[in-house]
Amino acid sequence: MTPSFIDFSNVWLAYNDELERAGQFAVEAIDLQVGQGEFIAIVGPSGCGKSTFMKMATGLRMPSRGRIRIEGQPVTGPVKISGMAFQAPSLLPWRTTLANVLLPLEIVEPYRSRFKQHKRAYEERARALLAKVGLAGYEDKYPWQLSGGMQQRASICRALIHEPKMLLLDEPFGALDAFTREELWCILRDLWTEQRFNVILVTHDLRESVFLADTVFVMSRSPGRFVVRREIDLPRPRDLELTYTAEFTDIVQELRGHIGAMRNSGAGVVQ
Repeated sequence: MTPSFIDFSNVWLAYNDELERAGQFAVEAIDLQVGQGEFIAIVGPSGCGKSTFMKMATGLRMPSRGRIRIEGQPVTGPVKISGMAFQAPSLLPWRTTLANVLLPLEIVEPYRSRFKQHKRAYEERARALLAKVGLAGYEDKYPWQLSGGMQQRASICRALIHEPKMLLLDEPFGALDAFTREELWCILRDLWTEQRFNVILVTHDLRESVFLADTVFVMSRSPGRFVVRREIDLPRPRDLELTYTAEFTDIVQELRGHIGAMRNSGAGVVQ
């Protein structure tokens, strides 16, 4: 069998040794295998450990127990093959859109050591990426000259400029209006379809998770663990019209029911 690109094996995390000794874990018993190029989404109540899971997937936090492998290699520190985007775009206000997108190439090896030599080629890569997300002509604008949706598009470009094999998205569209959010769903869909990098999306939006992901995982209340695994067998490519169909709505309602049941009982079993 083809080895998993992302492999969590019985992973537990306590925030410090004292909490671990007391048996107080933020996440527990995480088993997860994600295939090459797969798009997964993680949903669940606030404080359940979704962002903690993301930090472990990028090597920013080490598990207290268990093993994490990315691309077959044990995770022992920050994973260099990943890109990240968050709810707040966090663009540097003194840098133009183009300069913000180029930032990872200035600080991440092996690009950093050859940035000056290949700057023109890197700028062309950044311009092409900005054009794909509808920001052609905005390369020289500053963040304060862009709308929230434009800033988030630039943030996604910054996360992808070094061509990572894994993209981690932590509520990237949560602060945007519904129309802009759906527009960015389609942009992300198209970028993923073209490049087939792995994606881990953390979101509170069940419609977003069903529209974008191959598989949706529901996380329980703290201590977080995966209690539902739902493969999304809707055909691709997916257009926004799909979100108004009964087939789509039924999956969203099914996931909503799982989360509602957890709120009432606090229990769940992986499915």
